[in-house]
Amino acid sequence: MVALTGASAGIGRAAALAFAREGSRLGLAARRLGRLEEVAAEVRALGADALAMELDVADERAVGRFVAAVVERFGRLDVIVNNAGSGVRGSVEETPVEDFRRLMEVNYLGTVHGCRAALPVMRRQGRGVIINVSSIVGHRALAGGAAYAATKAAQISLTESLRLELRGTAIAACSVHPVSTETEFAEVAARASAGRKGGPVGPMQSADAVARAIVACARRPRAEVYPYPLARSIVWLNALSPRLVDWLASRAIPTKTG
Repeated sequence: MVALTGASAGIGRAAALAFAREGSRLGLAARRLGRLEEVAAEVRALGADALAMELDVADERAVGRFVAAVVERFGRLDVIVNNAGSGVRGSVEETPVEDFRRLMEVNYLGTVHGCRAALPVMRRQGRGVIINVSSIVGHRALAGGAAYAATKAAQISLTESLRLELRGTAIAACSVHPVSTETEFAEVAARASAGRKGGPVGPMQSADAVARAIVACARRPRAEVYPYPLARSIVWLNALSPRLVDWLASRAIPTKTG
């Protein structure tokens, strides 16, 4: 049984369909209930059972109600995928503080809420898998992306601490680090950024590729998952020579707005 936030589009939708093809029962949550119901219908068409629930993950109590509803409906919680998130563009100076605050509430605290709601259930069961969808920019940020990257770095640190706290149990804590994906995410972030510079650079991958990596992690948990394998080299190179990565990144930053 899998609970999945941010399931109405992008990686979340792709993951829902990937889990459904594996026969998983699904609890789906997102803010856009109409689109979420469409995903739930696609899941059911694949022969899997699905519960759809409107949810803003920044609301701790609402996340608790979602997890409780999933357990009431399906009797257990084997996997939770904390995927919900949003983004903005802009330099540290020009990005409004409210944008920093809102992204931290949704991307980071939303993940905290999901972990904290799932843990008591998984401890009672004696097992479970927590998957937090972060980003490669959580390891290496770029100009114009500080607000978003900071939340992704926070997710990584959260998962690392949780993984150590769960040593000796049958509960796994995993983080997933996609590169830019071919979804509406960047377009939505651009609209929310009032023309400020920034945005995805480098290689792109499909949401389906990330979804397959998430399903594989649920089946066989790993501490960190890189759906785009070469992305791991960015982490290594940045550890060895941050200045070199600064130089490389400066050559890749978009120069136009929008």
